[in-house]
Amino acid sequence: MTSVDVRTESDSEDSGPSGYAAARLRLLQGEAQSGPPRRSALADLTDDWLTGLFTAAGAPRGASLVAVGGYGRGELSPRSDLDLLLLHDGSADAGEVAALADRIWYPIWDLGLALDHSVRTPAEARKTAGEDLKVQLGLLDARHVVGDLGLTAGLRTAVLADWRNLAPKRLPELRELCEERAERQGELSYLLEPDLKEARGGLRDATALRAVAASWLADAPREGLSDARRRLLDVRDALHLTTGRATDRLALQEQDQVAAELGLLDADTLLRQVYEAARTVSYASDVTWREVGRVLRSRSVRPRLRAMLGGGKGAAAERSPLAEGVVEQDGEVVLARAARPERDPVLPLRAAAAAAQAGLPLSLHAVRRMAAAVRPLPTPWPAEAREQLVTLLGAGRPTVEVWEALEAEGLITRLLPDWERVRCRPQRNAVHTWTVDRHLVETAVQASELTRRVGRPDLLLVAGLLHDIGKGWPGDHSVAGEIIARDVAARIGFDRGDVAVLATLVRHHLLLIETATRRDLDDPATVRAVADAVGSQGTLELLHALTEADALATGPAAWSAWRGSLVADLVKRVGAVLSGEEPEAAEDVAPTAEQERLAVEAFRTGGPVLALRAHTEGAEDAAGNPEPLGVELIIAVPDQPGVLSAVAGVLAMHRLAVRTAELRGVGLPSGLEDSVLLLNWRVAAEYGSLPQAARLRSDLVRALDGSLDIASRLAERDAAYPRRRGTVAPPPRVTVASAGSRLATVIEVRAQDAPGLLHRIGRALESAGVVVRSAHVSTLGANAVDAFYVTEPGAGAGTPSPLSGERAVGVARAVEEGLRG
Repeated sequence: MTSVDVRTESDSEDSGPSGYAAARLRLLQGEAQSGPPRRSALADLTDDWLTGLFTAAGAPRGASLVAVGGYGRGELSPRSDLDLLLLHDGSADAGEVAALADRIWYPIWDLGLALDHSVRTPAEARKTAGEDLKVQLGLLDARHVVGDLGLTAGLRTAVLADWRNLAPKRLPELRELCEERAERQGELSYLLEPDLKEARGGLRDATALRAVAASWLADAPREGLSDARRRLLDVRDALHLTTGRATDRLALQEQDQVAAELGLLDADTLLRQVYEAARTVSYASDVTWREVGRVLRSRSVRPRLRAMLGGGKGAAAERSPLAEGVVEQDGEVVLARAARPERDPVLPLRAAAAAAQAGLPLSLHAVRRMAAAVRPLPTPWPAEAREQLVTLLGAGRPTVEVWEALEAEGLITRLLPDWERVRCRPQRNAVHTWTVDRHLVETAVQASELTRRVGRPDLLLVAGLLHDIGKGWPGDHSVAGEIIARDVAARIGFDRGDVAVLATLVRHHLLLIETATRRDLDDPATVRAVADAVGSQGTLELLHALTEADALATGPAAWSAWRGSLVADLVKRVGAVLSGEEPEAAEDVAPTAEQERLAVEAFRTGGPVLALRAHTEGAEDAAGNPEPLGVELIIAVPDQPGVLSAVAGVLAMHRLAVRTAELRGVGLPSGLEDSVLLLNWRVAAEYGSLPQAARLRSDLVRALDGSLDIASRLAERDAAYPRRRGTVAPPPRVTVASAGSRLATVIEVRAQDAPGLLHRIGRALESAGVVVRSAHVSTLGANAVDAFYVTEPGAGAGTPSPLSGERAVGVARAVEEGLRG
């Protein structure tokens, strides 16, 4: 590879900072070079400058300047550190060596460049490397810059010999470092704001693979690894240039600029390329570390085995049959000697299912052999292929590693061509932990734990794999997914009835959770609409399990005991309707004893009454840890305008974040001819402890009688705390839900969650002149999704009056404009 010489005669004559800085600036601003040529040219330019500094300083004999780490590899990004070792043989005076170091280090610091430096003899360097693994890794890339070449060469030879001699001890340490870093930084393949260097699958792991190869103990799969590493370095270069900082964190607000710098379409295209590169590095790491473990185990066993066998070569590795054409050997799943991938199109699925069920990895050689030789499956698939796919999906957590092995060699997209559109596709939603494709696999993993709850576990597992397959297409992903699911289900061999069920599950996979958290379950129209969409008890059973699996695979904010109880309540009501019962009317639902007590007290006192208490219910999250459900707040208040905005505003003033909220009118016991509004909310303190109930009630009384200006108080607080720089949230969206209720009009609000949001929505609805009959508020990460059942004013509890179509659209528009303002 050749590089363009950007130096001029005057630059080469000036070994000071100004000449180097000018040439460096021209190189970084020039459009002729990017990627590896620019990194190499920057390293060469830096070499020449440092050579001038070293020579001008009058370096003594027996000294050399050595580049280590990334600079040693000749890979300098625009804001990379300079990793330098001043090596000397110990013959020069210590003061003379120190003066030489100062004449090199200070010009670097004068330019504002980050410098990682050391001054050592070869013996000191080797000793430090033996004590510090990170130092040893840096020295593996040592490269001579200037001075005594023999001194540098001798150190390199000794360091490599030390590394290879100590590999059985140091490689497990290196693996532990990689695992600890992955635990802290997460997986680069799935993070919305990844660290290109430190996250699993990043540049640190690529460097670790080079170190393993240098040990001669094992080697990483080479195919695609170099390109993946180059892509990550290119992205880091663009990140340095766009931000002007030495950062490896690809923040959301900088992704569009980085994409433009690289000539990519948009930030999603950028992330997808980053994810693909990271997966290549991660998969190579998995394979390499397995091979290291195998070699080390073999070395530890061989002396004992040789002694037992009297010095012979030892027995061949044991091979245990797992399935037709598939065996276990040395902790991996490999192909049997008699296997013929070119004659057995089901073999990849059979091998994958056997590996996942046994909890073992598929060997790299086996996967590559199948990818190279196997013929496509016929359409529709034979029954065995479909059964093996279901077996693979039902294996639980081991499915993930096996699926990734198949995907790394292109076998998944050959089996399921529609997978290509969701592969490595980012999800720009803080609620989602995974990319689309990994989320689908995770959903199947979660569904495998729920197969005993359904009569057709095969349909549940396949629905889990396909439910978001439409996200690779424009428009509503549920609608697009239904079409794709029909095609895929027929291709893999399900009959017409099963195809219809799978299509229904994909089309309505969000129906239960959205209805349960955003609609009034006491409204008969709500339950009837769900029953009509689902159609049968068997489909309802599958949809219930799919809903839970989908939410658990999404992230911790998407599922809780409270959400689960709401979904279970809805499923119970819908099941009753599907069994022939009529849905229970809203007015027939009686309040609980506590709600009735609070309602009566509110009626008698003429003011708000509330109960505030911690609420855990002994619930546990998916990991078995206690689930923080926050605090339950129940408020009863005589029916009057402005209740919603007043309560929401008081809670915002007291820094109580609203997680969920319900508002509805309840009738009083016989003999009391009036109604009371009942609010059942879950809240959490943003900072510190909860306020006292008495203080909340006092502020609520003032808010309702107009003596407390909530809007001004919230505005003053916001002004006192300037907003930090961050991502720009999409604008709020307010819509009218079609066929939401026969008793009221449903206004749905989707917006960025923020303190006082519910207060602003309540004020906007009140300004629009409508009555809020009930509200259903939910928060998913940074997103609020709220539904409000509204009627025209003057409509009593028994004579609700929904809004006309034109009026409803006008109210929605007014609320949206109020939230944008």
